[in-house]
Amino acid sequence: MPLQNIFFPEYPSHASLLFLPHGVRVLAAWLLGWRAIFALLPGVVIVFALIGGWDVLLPSRLLAITIAVTIVPAVFYTCKALGWDLFPRSDRKPCWLCVMGVGIITSVLGSILTNAAFGSAPAEYIAFLIGDISGLLFLMLGLHFAFRMAEKHS
Repeated sequence: MPLQNIFFPEYPSHASLLFLPHGVRVLAAWLLGWRAIFALLPGVVIVFALIGGWDVLLPSRLLAITIAVTIVPAVFYTCKALGWDLFPRSDRKPCWLCVMGVGIITSVLGSILTNAAFGSAPAEYIAFLIGDISGLLFLMLGLHFAFRMAEKHS
């Protein structure tokens, strides 16, 4: 956010335009399935409490927390129910493009639901989408290059 405020000082939103936690949510849900809800919940609650203080107990904040930790696993399980099992298995290579697709779908759904819970302006929807998708893309690219470097050096 400090860099964002330097480059976009007039930007009215408090949403991050590079939101790496969305990438963490997507990868956690892909790897852990429904258990990602319990793995992510403490961190999401702590961040909401640090940013909003006691407002974290407001119904809109509790709804946003619920959306943040459940939307990605729900989409992965919906895909599985529709016959498109994307969860990792030892007998096949991961479909990274598919994982990115789920991340984009969950970004759209999460943006709509979270901003509806907050009663936000339309500009917030776009900011959430930009932040989630760019954060997911940046994290995936970073991991891709890190795995390549590790493979090269081993």
